[in-house]
Amino acid sequence: MENIKFKSLEELYNRLSYALDTKIEEMKLNGIGYIDKDDLWNYLKDNKWNKKTGLTLSECVDDILNTDELEYKKFVKDKMKNILGGEH
Repeated sequence: MENIKFKSLEELYNRLSYALDTKIEEMKLNGIGYIDKDDLWNYLKDNKWNKKTGLTLSECVDDILNTDELEYKKFVKDKMKNILGGEH
């Protein structure tokens, strides 16, 4: 199988765009209307893929399509707490 290399994160993002769009639509159908493609991309990039090396395109697609919605909600809630300086 061919080993695909990407020259930039932007190139990888563009290649994964359809998978990201698919997951966004699923999450919106499940009541997570505040998410967009960049939100999901940044969540995965910073929390799922940040310490991994040698990821394949299929692994990235699998991670996107199998993103745990409860974990994502917790991530957003924690991020908002940090931005707002604690619970209100």
